Amino acid sequence: MIDLIVIGAGPVGLACALEAARLGATARVLDAAVGPGASSRAVGVHPSALLALAPSGAGDAIAAEARQVRRGEARGRGRVLGAVRFARLGGAYPFVATVPQQRTEAVLADRIAALGGSEVVWNAEVRAVRTADDRCAVDVHDAAGGLREEYARFVVVATGARGADLTGLRAAARRHEYPDRYLMADVPDRGADGDTAVIHLHPEGVLESFPLPGGRRRFVAWDRGVPRTASGAADDGARLGERLRHAVALRTGSPAAASAIGAATGFGVRRVLVPRMCRGRVAVIGDAAHEVSPIGGQGMNLGILDAVTLARALCGPERRLTDAVAHLDDALDRWDRRRRRAAVVSGRLAAANTRVGRARGEWGDRARSAVLSGTLHSPAERLLASAYTMRFDPDGRLRG
Repeated sequence: MIDLIVIGAGPVGLACALEAARLGATARVLDAAVGPGASSRAVGVHPSALLALAPSGAGDAIAAEARQVRRGEARGRGRVLGAVRFARLGGAYPFVATVPQQRTEAVLADRIAALGGSEVVWNAEVRAVRTADDRCAVDVHDAAGGLREEYARFVVVATGARGADLTGLRAAARRHEYPDRYLMADVPDRGADGDTAVIHLHPEGVLESFPLPGGRRRFVAWDRGVPRTASGAADDGARLGERLRHAVALRTGSPAAASAIGAATGFGVRRVLVPRMCRGRVAVIGDAAHEVSPIGGQGMNLGILDAVTLARALCGPERRLTDAVAHLDDALDRWDRRRRRAAVVSGRLAAANTRVGRARGEWGDRARSAVLSGTLHSPAERLLASAYTMRFDPDGRLRG
C-alpha cells in the first residue's frame, strides 16, 4: 500500500507528490485527463512558493525558466505613479517568477520522476473516495472503461475548482460571487516594458501587464462584460479579443502593444472557503478547498503552500501516516487552521485588488491614482511588496 494518492495533476497536486517523494514517501498522482494540459491560467510563482519548492530542486528550476520580475509599476494617464520593488525584500528569490503554468507543471513532474518512488498516471478518473481508520480506497475509472480500486494511507484531493466534490466538504463552503469580469490574452510583446510588470489605472478599469518567457506578455483587463453570441466559443474569442485590443490601446496609450492581440478569453471571479480542509485520512488543497480572486496571482501559490506543508505534516520525520486517525487528527487540525487562516488573508488581499481595479469614472480615477501614488512613495510600499509576495501567509517564509 502506497503512502499518498493525490487526485489532480495540476501544479498543486504535483507539488504535494513531489514533496512527499523528497521525504521518502510513495505517492501516485491520478488525473482524468489524457495528458498534461496546455492551458496557462496561473503564470506568477511568488518567492514564498519558490522557497517552499527549493528543497526538492523545483524552486531553482522554475526560476531558471522564468522571467524574473523585480519591479512593478503603477501608471495612470501616461505617467508613472509609483513602483513596488520586489528586489528590496531580499531572500533567495527577490522577484516574482513569471512562467506558463504548463512549464511549472512540467518542472514538477520531471523532479518527481528524477526522485523516484512516485508516479503520475493519466486517464484515471477517480469516482469515489472511501476511508477507514488505517487506509483509504479510491474507485478509479480508466481509459478502457474498467473500474478498479486503489489503496493508500492518505488521499489528497487537488482537483481544482471544477473537480468533483469527492469529500462533500465543498457543499458547505462559504461562497461569494463578484460582479467583475476580465479579459485575458498572452501575446508577442511589442511594447517597451521589458521585465517590468505594469498596472495601468484608467477610468474604464484597470489593465495588468506581465512579461512572460519567450518574448511574450500577458494582458488582463477589467471589463464590463459582454454576452456570449450564438455562433460559439471561437467567435466569442475573436469578439473578446477586439474588446481587449481596444482596452490595451486606450489604457496603455500603445497601439503597437494592442496590435499583437488576436483572440482573448473572459473570466469571472469568486471567493470560496470550505469549513474544513481535512476529514479523517482525506484532505482537500488548492482551489478544491479555497478560491480567491486571481487578480493578484495568489491562488496557485496558496495551493502550493498547502501542498508542501501537508506533505511535511504527513511524511516528515514523525511519519504520522502510520498513526491511527485519532493521532493523525491532532497534526491535521493544526495544519488545517493555519492554511484556512492563510486562505482568509489571501482572499481579503485579492478582494482589495479586485475593488481597486474597477471602473471609477474620471474623478474617481483621479482620486484612486492620487491615493496609490502617495502610498507607493511612502514606507507602505514595502508592505505592499510583502503582501503581494505572500509574506503575510503563515507559511510564507517556509524552508525545508
